[in-house]
Amino acid sequence: QVQLVESGGGLVRAGESLRLSCAATGSIVKINMMGWYRQAPGKERELVATESRGGSTNYADSVKGRFTISREYTNNTVYLQMDSLKSEDTAVYYCNSVGVWTTTDFYAMAYWGKGTLVTVSS
Repeated sequence: QVQLVESGGGLVRAGESLRLSCAATGSIVKINMMGWYRQAPGKERELVATESRGGSTNYADSVKGRFTISREYTNNTVYLQMDSLKSEDTAVYYCNSVGVWTTTDFYAMAYWGKGTLVTVSS
């Protein structure tokens, strides 16, 4: 069973920084894609950033130049460094993984964490 556990959310002021972490647990050998999505109140969930196992990254236009995604492959962890935060970044941030190899199986489906709340005050 694969589980994703996020941490690092909180309340910050506009212009400040936060770093989110997400650890994937289970008998994991490797993960194809890991990333972050967010959902603001009253809005649909949207992509923030993803990183493939080959190192290719993809960012939402709204966070380019301010957020940086990175991965630690040895411990199946993904990070999101968020700088110059704005009030519109306020949302629940969800970790996501797609394409997980465990010691016994391959899971093509997406896994989601429970989310961590980021609140940016103006």
